[in-house]
Amino acid sequence: MDVVVPFRGEARQLAGLRKGLETLSVGEGDTVTVVDNTPGREPRPATHHARAKTVFAPDLQTPGFARNRGAQAGTAEWIVFLDADVVAPPSLLDRYFDSPPAERTAILAGGVRDQAPEGPRAPTAVRYAHLRRSMSQDMTMAHGDWSFVQTSNCALRRSAFEEVGGFRGEIRAGEDADLSFRLRDAGWGIERREGAETVHRSRATVRALLAQKAVHGAGCAWLDRTYPGSFPARRRPGLTWWGVRRAATGVTAAVRARDRDEALVALLDPLTTLSFEFGRSLPNERPLRWMRGSGTAPLCNPMTSKGGTAPSLQPMTSKGGTAPLRNPPGRL
Repeated sequence: MDVVVPFRGEARQLAGLRKGLETLSVGEGDTVTVVDNTPGREPRPATHHARAKTVFAPDLQTPGFARNRGAQAGTAEWIVFLDADVVAPPSLLDRYFDSPPAERTAILAGGVRDQAPEGPRAPTAVRYAHLRRSMSQDMTMAHGDWSFVQTSNCALRRSAFEEVGGFRGEIRAGEDADLSFRLRDAGWGIERREGAETVHRSRATVRALLAQKAVHGAGCAWLDRTYPGSFPARRRPGLTWWGVRRAATGVTAAVRARDRDEALVALLDPLTTLSFEFGRSLPNERPLRWMRGSGTAPLCNPMTSKGGTAPSLQPMTSKGGTAPLRNPPGRL
């Protein structure tokens, strides 16, 4: 198996990530690749640090672009994608194959558990994410025809991944849902692997949590334009008033019940919902650095394990047709 972890951040954080990945139990032929997607760093040859190899990919700061680059570094039948903010147990790779996947299964959805708050003084955002199980695969696998796997912890069959052209490299968010939809429309399936569980280290501040929700909103707006009806917007008129009423009602009930957690959820539910909905107006695409100012962006960075090109991606509908890709009005 090839393990791929996209990363953006400081050098000391990169060193900590590589050290944490050393505990992962790997077999002969397995690889671990960290993709440094930090802006401003000049591309350089891959480097090796103990078990993990580091590949530099600063051209385009998106998770999909980084994951595609990491996937190109290996040739194994299965690619395990992990986010840099998850903690994996040593036995993770073995747990994925406690039972053999079906022949037409493309994605194994690993379990993701939000970190538990440590004591009453734990950060508010961490406690909220734990209460809401924000990163659980249950949150995204319960959308019927529009269910998808979060790629913070999942395994992908390489042949299926390459067949559909990998991740879209130009979008900031929603790339996991987009890949799930394209694989489904190509006739591939999903299996759950809750036993292959990681722990997600949540945002430490409410400000960071709300910024994350806004990015998710931009991603869902892009998805709804590309796959009409997948993630429709809520009506904005009255949304703020709904938030005020929701918070007031919830806090009042929590005070009566003397339930601190209920009060926290009542306050943050409206804020996260508003951040998500207003985030839908943000752009979700990033052009390659060398293309900025040209007015166009590549559809993806198509990849194959041999470094060649894959067919151009076409945004698809749930029924296998095509839908026009409409770019948002501005770019980051």
